[in-house]
Amino acid sequence: MQHPVGDSSAIPNTVTRSSYQRQVDTLRAWEKAHTRESDAIAAARRRLPMVKVDGSARLVGENGPVTLLDAFEGRRQLIAYYFMWYPGRPAPEQCEGCTLFTTQVRELSHIHSRDVTYATFCQGPYEESARYRSFMGWEMPWYSVQGSAEVLLSPRPAGMMYLICYLRQEDDVFETYWTTRRGVEAMDNSYRLLDLTVYGRQELWEDSPSGWPRGWGEGKHRMRTGGRPITQWPRLEAGHSDDLGTGTDVSWPR
Repeated sequence: MQHPVGDSSAIPNTVTRSSYQRQVDTLRAWEKAHTRESDAIAAARRRLPMVKVDGSARLVGENGPVTLLDAFEGRRQLIAYYFMWYPGRPAPEQCEGCTLFTTQVRELSHIHSRDVTYATFCQGPYEESARYRSFMGWEMPWYSVQGSAEVLLSPRPAGMMYLICYLRQEDDVFETYWTTRRGVEAMDNSYRLLDLTVYGRQELWEDSPSGWPRGWGEGKHRMRTGGRPITQWPRLEAGHSDDLGTGTDVSWPR
């Protein structure tokens, strides 16, 4: 795998433990203020109004056609990630950002304990995208919203990544929050952990000292290597087939 180019001598200054701790303490005060501000934003988010949406909107899941209301699986709330999709394109050409963030959604029991369901709403055909889900080893509920994305997302444009929260009142469904672009980093832990390290995400846009590794490029190039989304490589190396049934089998050679 590619590693960013940097000056190997570019490292932080070495100081005594007491000097180091003083500077950590100063940063910690800033971090705590950030945490409190984040809590305040979350409190404001909980006070947003809501808008009614069509609970009968058609989705396609593993058992065939269902509705948006069905996707709640009987729970009161639903978090839906709208996965970008390029119909007929092979696995290496599918969205690297959606792949990265979806890969990090694993254990759902804690979400379920709060009466919340999590599901992926793919904006492409079910059969192709379900093969991709299988290739990636994902287990969360998976639906195609190809026929209803424009209605569910209006007036926002379809074809982009979204994270949307819904509330169910008996048979009525309401949208309570949505975000896109870097907002979907709420699903992420890889970047959160990298942000704690001395070299950070190692991306071009970051404010880092001179000489720090910064080899990961702009846009999609931050999440790809070797012509593929980074998170596909472990699946290929494990022998998973990336044939999506599109007529272009570019599986890992056996």
